Amino acid sequence: MNSKYILAISCYYHDSAAVLIRGGEIMGAVQEERFSRKKHDNGFPIQSISWLIKEFNVHQSEVEACVYYEKPFLTFERLIETHLYHAPFGYRNFLASVPLWLKGKLFLEKDIKVNLKQLGLENTSVKYSEHHLSHAASAFFPSPFEEAIVLCIDGVGEWATTSVWQGEGNQLKGISEIHFPHSLGLLYSTVTSYLGFKVNSGEYKVMGLAPYGRPVFLDIMLKNLVNLHDDGSYSLNMEYFAYGHSLKMFTKKMESLFGRSAREPESDLEGFHMDVAASLQALLEESLLHVVKTLRRKFKSRNLCLAGGVALNCVANSRLLRESGFEKIWVQPAAGDAGGALGAALAYYYLGLKQLRTVQLPDAQKGSLFGPEFTNEEIERFLLENKIPYERYTKEKLWDETSKHLQNGKIIGWFQGRMEYGPRALGNRSIIGDARVLNLQKTMNLKIKYRESFRPFAPMVMSEDVAKLFEWEGDSPYMLFTAKIKKEYLVPVNQRDEDKFGIEKLNVIRSKFPAITHIDYSARLQTVHREQNPDLHGLMSAFKRNCDTALLVNTSFNVRGEPIVCTPEDAYLCFRRTEMDLLVLGEFMITKENLPEFSDLDWRTQFELD
Repeated sequence: MNSKYILAISCYYHDSAAVLIRGGEIMGAVQEERFSRKKHDNGFPIQSISWLIKEFNVHQSEVEACVYYEKPFLTFERLIETHLYHAPFGYRNFLASVPLWLKGKLFLEKDIKVNLKQLGLENTSVKYSEHHLSHAASAFFPSPFEEAIVLCIDGVGEWATTSVWQGEGNQLKGISEIHFPHSLGLLYSTVTSYLGFKVNSGEYKVMGLAPYGRPVFLDIMLKNLVNLHDDGSYSLNMEYFAYGHSLKMFTKKMESLFGRSAREPESDLEGFHMDVAASLQALLEESLLHVVKTLRRKFKSRNLCLAGGVALNCVANSRLLRESGFEKIWVQPAAGDAGGALGAALAYYYLGLKQLRTVQLPDAQKGSLFGPEFTNEEIERFLLENKIPYERYTKEKLWDETSKHLQNGKIIGWFQGRMEYGPRALGNRSIIGDARVLNLQKTMNLKIKYRESFRPFAPMVMSEDVAKLFEWEGDSPYMLFTAKIKKEYLVPVNQRDEDKFGIEKLNVIRSKFPAITHIDYSARLQTVHREQNPDLHGLMSAFKRNCDTALLVNTSFNVRGEPIVCTPEDAYLCFRRTEMDLLVLGEFMITKENLPEFSDLDWRTQFELD
């Protein structure tokens, strides 16, 4: 076993991150945005690497290599070839992008070495993975499978937009690829842009908006936008897409297809937009099923691993699990570019250094809790220095007191243990509430998250109780699948409410847990395990003792446009800026009473809306 550290990074596109592994074990994994407080920060992850070095007391002699998650020369090749193909169209786009490459990205190794030297790692060699190899490695090597088929689908890597791999033991072999410009990820992003949401951050809003509409445009989208081929591949009709040669994602022909011009960002959402979202979601699901069912027929494996940004679509994942024929599916929780850093490290360890792999159960991702944590002494020092009054409790007493506040309808900022890696808050940097409370979804969206009212919330349920409450068996620790609520917890809906359309459906009570029940009676499920998250499990156990059923709302600890909080100071600022009722930092509970004066009137200008 190689006992040296491997450092890996992703940066210069979006969601920069740094990862440290040793002996195949993930030691730390962090995203730069959590330190810089800039959402989707794409800069060199200098603060992330600095934290890893300090946290694990890393000396440069202990570092085998620094691995970059893709090959920039291949990406530059795609950029040049694409512009030449579309010339003279896209000249403005060419002028905007190529100088950036010539100035920085093309000479990436020099930039990496300059930054590594600044961090005391000047003698560290720089290695390169490939974009989709990094995704595939991030999905297979931490998975609980000895062998599996791996599917990576995103916008685009160097050339690949979709790739299929075969994983077995410490091996990962590429099988097939679909190349740019044909991309299901870019298809979804294009229609996201048409709907007035921001590309690379608004796609999950479209997924949440889809159930409010009807897939009335599915047939014309299947007929005009996507060609599904007999061999399981697909291609796009590029007459509708402009991203290959323009700063705009779609052409006028797409607006003609839908019969309306694109929605202006932040303008009112109408039934039409919901129907387009529903149709897009259905189109993605049909396309993915086409790909994955073909893979199931071709290969004997019963296991499927997923990565790439499209793998964050939990609704599509659930349909694949139900209908694809694969018996088990494992999704990398940091499925986007941030997870590429993890995959680059693991690919170098297993494929480059040819190290043996031991499968870990339930997986090697450890709940994806790989970031900074703060001791109670550090938290108390922060509170005292800032004259913030608090109550301190033993763990058991803290769980009991917090549970009582939740039962009284309070909304709580919950800050414990190591920070999550990936886009989801998984119970350590979360805002939580009682899923039984009426109007909690609306309150949390409008008065705490300051975001669109339709956005759904995810439930947390103890792993031992999941089959009692949901149509689900097994684990879902990373909030990457949806499940229907059991029939005995549903509430009958009268015909007048059933006939409502669009956002009107939001206020219809459909179950005994209205805060987490989406309008299709599903919820984005997170199972909580005592071994992975004892503090959260302890809180939920206390809640269950008093309420018989422990089902809590979980949303990320941030406001719209802000990265998830990292430090006690981040958490306190977010607490003061919102209408949260309480803040729990480690063993300390802070209420809104008798707090020092707080003046942060311009905080909303700090964060660009996602």
